[in-house]
Amino acid sequence: MDFTIPVEIEERIADLDKFIAAEVRPLEEEDDNARFFDHRREFARTDVERGGIPRQDWEELLGEVRRRADEAGWWRLALPTELGGSEASNLEVAILREHLAHMGLGLHNELQNEFAVVGNLMVVELVQAFGTPAQREEMLEPMIVGEYRVAFGLTEPNHGSDAAHLETTARQEGGEWVLDGAKRFNSWMHSASHDLVFARTSGEPGDGHGITAFLVPTDTPGIEVDHFWWTFNMPTDHAEVSIKGARVPGDAVLGEVGEGLALAQRFVHESRIRQAAASVGAAQYCIDEAVAYARERQTWGKPLAVNQGIQFPLTELHTDAELLRGLVRRTAWELDRHNQLEVTHLISMANFRANRLACEAADRAMQVHGGMGYTRHLPFEHIYRHHRRYRITEGAEEVQMRKVAASLFGFGSHAK
Repeated sequence: MDFTIPVEIEERIADLDKFIAAEVRPLEEEDDNARFFDHRREFARTDVERGGIPRQDWEELLGEVRRRADEAGWWRLALPTELGGSEASNLEVAILREHLAHMGLGLHNELQNEFAVVGNLMVVELVQAFGTPAQREEMLEPMIVGEYRVAFGLTEPNHGSDAAHLETTARQEGGEWVLDGAKRFNSWMHSASHDLVFARTSGEPGDGHGITAFLVPTDTPGIEVDHFWWTFNMPTDHAEVSIKGARVPGDAVLGEVGEGLALAQRFVHESRIRQAAASVGAAQYCIDEAVAYARERQTWGKPLAVNQGIQFPLTELHTDAELLRGLVRRTAWELDRHNQLEVTHLISMANFRANRLACEAADRAMQVHGGMGYTRHLPFEHIYRHHRRYRITEGAEEVQMRKVAASLFGFGSHAK
């Protein structure tokens, strides 16, 4: 087997680094943009008076980075050629997202917004794959350039990873659908033009079939943002949403009626492997920074690094990172060649272990750096808080382990 990174991907990494150096770093250093990344970062980004959502100047800065990345061909990299993309493989995207996270904090790879110069345009890919010609014509380009933003409404107050039990319903009245229910942690609702709402249209609670996805304009009467949940990592974009008699036309359905859960599965599968790749990169960054600090830090007249109490934990983490890097890349490679359901156990393995590793590496880096590691002047607390949510979102790590167990013991698949 050949475990080397393909030459074309190595060349792509070199070109990406040049773009970041020429276009992204200078923007990061302009005016006082450093406030978004130094010890002031969460305070600079968060609009406390508007429920803790992102400040407008922060999102405008991200919008400028998106524009530059799109102009240079990075933003659409994974999209098909008809959308201006390069059809980059899952393997290439995973390697690039690991590389970006390994570079540390910055505009090239912003953790709180899950933003990177190589776009993670999962909802765009869903509309491209499942949308009608009219939906694709209306929505795809505006979504890519940021004129439209589609929120993701799957989780509910009483149902998280058990999506097949969601209680939001949709019924037909004439040529319309009427939606009723509630959503929790409805991501991106602070600036969304549409909400991708999953609702039961037939079947019984727990059925994998009978759930339908709807593209609902957020100004639809009956759609109300009750409040935003303040989270471990701020600012927040996680809304509590009430849906009361919201009427949408028949053509608001995305994909087939009753098959929305398959659409959601595609979203989380590809998101999970990209997430895992970023977690490996972030973990390696924390490990490298801790090693470098331990080599230079003098305690009791000798480098901190000579102590086995420092060496051994970092050695274990470094070994785990190497093992997971191989698993993530193998899984992405398999995902390029097989149906997602055939490799779902590998995706789950990579996801829950990589996300846990990022948290463990950030925590160890804080410990090695001592009191300074605990401050916001170093990046480790921010990395920890961000990656800690990955152990819950996109399916909690217990759900990932259940999927692996289902494959291992032959229990069958699960709804999410």
